[in-house]
Amino acid sequence: MIIQLKKIKFHPRLFFSLSFLVIALSLSFYGLGEIKRLKSEVSSLRGVGKQLELNREELQSLKNQDQYKINQKLNKEIDDINTTYKRAAISFESLDDLSLTTKKTDDMKKDFAAILNFLSERNYASAAAKIAFLDSEIKKEKDRITSSFSSSIIDNANIVSSVSPPGAGYQRQQVGVLESSFVVDVVAADLSSTRIIVDTASTSDCRDNCPVLSLSDYISRNGAWAGVNGSYFCPASYPSCAGRANSFDTLLMNKNKVYFNSENNVYSNVPAAIFLPGSIRFVGRSLEWGRDTGVDGVLANQPLLLSGGNVVFGGDGDPKKGSRGTRSFVGSKGGTAYIGVVHNVTVAEMAHVLAALGLENALNLDSGGSTALWAGGYKAGPGRNIPNAILFVGK
Repeated sequence: MIIQLKKIKFHPRLFFSLSFLVIALSLSFYGLGEIKRLKSEVSSLRGVGKQLELNREELQSLKNQDQYKINQKLNKEIDDINTTYKRAAISFESLDDLSLTTKKTDDMKKDFAAILNFLSERNYASAAAKIAFLDSEIKKEKDRITSSFSSSIIDNANIVSSVSPPGAGYQRQQVGVLESSFVVDVVAADLSSTRIIVDTASTSDCRDNCPVLSLSDYISRNGAWAGVNGSYFCPASYPSCAGRANSFDTLLMNKNKVYFNSENNVYSNVPAAIFLPGSIRFVGRSLEWGRDTGVDGVLANQPLLLSGGNVVFGGDGDPKKGSRGTRSFVGSKGGTAYIGVVHNVTVAEMAHVLAALGLENALNLDSGGSTALWAGGYKAGPGRNIPNAILFVGK
């Protein structure tokens, strides 16, 4: 039996209406799902926000707890300790230098003992105030010594006022430059008859508790006729030099052709003086020099003061170089070598003094309590014992 269905005829408008209804219903169900999802996310975000607020409140609570406050107090105390002890160490080093030039330091040593007492009691404010007072007393005594020295020089009718260094031997003279007058002790040597050597107390590299000698000891054991202290080093009496007492870290070759601190100066920018038979060569950086043992000696230090007759150092912001004191140098002009000290001068001022004297090249050496110059006797110093020295010996 065959059943025949009648053909249904759809009107186009009805078809589109039904389609729209189906789409609308689908979107409605999708929209309801999205709304539920968004509500869930909003609820989650609110939960996160509440947790963050709780965390913030817990952090604030921790900050208000005693342990947090204790840690903050400890941090401040550590800062006070570091700052005050550093200032105290610097003051002690200045006092140590001063004690090598005057005996009038007993009261200052008592002041320093008071500083140590304040520090032991954790009274950092009183320690800082006492350090400031001690620094001012040290400066006053240095100024008094300088004034006394200048007065004795003025009263000395034998002093030469000249901008020409001696042709040979020792001379003390006044040099006018930079609207001031500076006293210079200088020794000149003709390099055709004099050889320049560098002697060291140690026989090889030394990092701590290094041997030192007086300048007069270096003079006598080499038969030298003149000499001056050498490179910067770390005095054993300085608290900051613990673990490297009396050591120096710049390049040096001594009279025995032994190079010191060679490995750590391969790329060094520290200037150096190379003492050759008949001349001195100055280089702006130690790295420019190899390890030739055919020369008489090598000594690096800083800064280079003169090069080719021109002043090449005008200051670098270092307060030690910018303070006035007695400072040592080694220099040259043609076939003549010069060693000496300039009194009551900054490093930059010394460069101008030596330029006024007509030197072509010059290198700054160690200063302060290490300053020493010998020419038939001490002309400056003796100061503390030193690890190396520059010496004039006859050929």
